[in-house]
Amino acid sequence: MILKGFKEKSNQNYINKTLNNRVVLATNSKIKSIGVIINADETVDYKKISSLLKTLNVNPNNFQIIAFTIEKTFEENSNFQCFNKKSIGWKGSIKNETLKHFLNREFDILISYYVEAPMYLKLLTAVSKARFKVGILQEDERLNDLIIKTDIENYKMFEIELLKYLSILNKI
Repeated sequence: MILKGFKEKSNQNYINKTLNNRVVLATNSKIKSIGVIINADETVDYKKISSLLKTLNVNPNNFQIIAFTIEKTFEENSNFQCFNKKSIGWKGSIKNETLKHFLNREFDILISYYVEAPMYLKLLTAVSKARFKVGILQEDERLNDLIIKTDIENYKMFEIELLKYLSILNKI
């Protein structure tokens, strides 16, 4: 139990260090790749999120969803891979190769679509090498470049607002 607390503290320190040292590059490049992080413990319709592919005209090979769960076990899903806290070690180290590959990929946009954010989800968002990060979590403004304040069940409103701001920013 004590080790769990130390591990969480080391990961929280790593998140703070990563976010404080983050350099945001402002580019007008169009969106060609999308990464999505969801909380598998929240009710999220991933099919609606996948519809963003057609809307933004993104190749399915350049679209990837990962899910995180606090549960020790999780249901396998062919549409996305699910990870739990065993995939993350001390000081922000990522143990799972698939998860490591996702986080090191330079997506044009990363969508963090969750409101209940265990420290591990924040870590995944912070560590991601995505060029532009969008989320609905308002707990820590350093995590995302754009925060769209919507309810998690109202995905359609999120998509409308996202498209509006991406258009303003010349990303679509």
